[in-house]
Order: sequence, then structure tokens, then C-alpha cells
Amino acid sequence: MLPVSLLAASATAAALTTLTPGPAFLMMLGIGASQGRRAGAGFVFGHLAGDLLWSSLALVAIIGARSAGGLAFDVLGTVCGLYLGWLGLRAVASTRRDGAPVTPVVRRPWLRGVLFGLTNPKGYPVAVATFTALLAGHSAVLHWAAMPQLLIAAVGGFLLADVVLVVFVGTAGVRRLYRRHEIWVVRAAGLIFLGFAALSLLNAAPGLRRAWVGR
Repeated sequence: MLPVSLLAASATAAALTTLTPGPAFLMMLGIGASQGRRAGAGFVFGHLAGDLLWSSLALVAIIGARSAGGLAFDVLGTVCGLYLGWLGLRAVASTRRDGAPVTPVVRRPWLRGVLFGLTNPKGYPVAVATFTALLAGHSAVLHWAAMPQLLIAAVGGFLLADVVLVVFVGTAGVRRLYRRHEIWVVRAAGLIFLGFAALSLLNAAPGLRRAWVGR
């Protein structure tokens, strides 16, 4: 059995990739606003297919890098930290607020969610970066035998986040609040990404330093 802290980190990484404002978040908000909470729920739970795909590939990349050696994992952590930092800086520096587009009627929200989740080009890099940042502190126990438990924990995080989206984001008050303060929500998400970036870089730094000194 893996440490509870590691399973919690996997679940947290999964939940944060869902709750952080992005294309899927905005799509769910639009569908929920125009067609009601049931349609929004259909979209977000359909999107779970993409979440599972990208998180599985992310765990394969992370555990593969760890199995290849500490240096490969540290390099991956550095790249992911820089990527998260770039995303965070873009979000924090956001100044333009787009009006919410009129969302056309989606006849099969769950199918739109499945297709959107599986074809989202940002799904994989964001998943790798977020999972790396939160799992890096447990690198000593990241091995292939741990993957099933990590994936189950991630599924729990995704489902919890999906329920939060359906219950809270689906209410009229939350939708109005989000639209009114959208730019600040995006900037707050950027600060979260910057925090993950710093965590990822700090975890990778000792290993990179040892590799550099040992040359």
C-alpha cells in the first residue's frame, strides 16, 4: 500500500487539473448556463474519458523517467516546472476579458465532453506538469507497481472535482460571479500554477546540482 500522502497528492493533482479554469471549464460553464445543470454534468462526466487518458499517459511518463534514473526525473521536473511557470505568468498577466460567447445547443453533452477531453491538446502537458509537481516529493516510491493505486487515487480526484463543478459551478449565482470576476479567477489560477512551478523546480534542483558537481 502506498503512503496516504502520495495517494492524496495524486488525487489533488487530478482535481486541480479539472478545477483550474481552462477550455473545458469554460465549455462546461457555457453549456450549464444555456442548457442547465444536467447538460453541464453530462459534459463534465463525458470529459472524464480524456482526463483518464491524459493522466494515465502522464503517470507513464513520470514513472518511466523515474525508472530511467534520478537525473531523467529531475530533468522532467525542471521542464514541467518551467512549463507551469509559463502558464502561470500568462494567466497572472492577463488583462483582456472576453465576453462569454453564446454557446450553441449541444444535443449530446456527454459525447461532446468525451470528444473534447480526448482531443484537448493541452490535456497531456498540463497533466504531466501538475502530476510531476505534486508527486516529485515521493520520487523514491514511484515505480510501475504503484501506478494502479496512483491512477485509482487520480480517478477519485477527478470525480470529486467533477461533482464540485456540477454542484457549485452549475448554480446561477456562481455563473454570474464567475463572469463578473473572471479575470481575477484566471489570475488566481495563474498564482497556483506559479506555486506548482516553484515546487517542481525546488524538488528537481538538488538532483541537478549533484549531477552537475559530479561531472
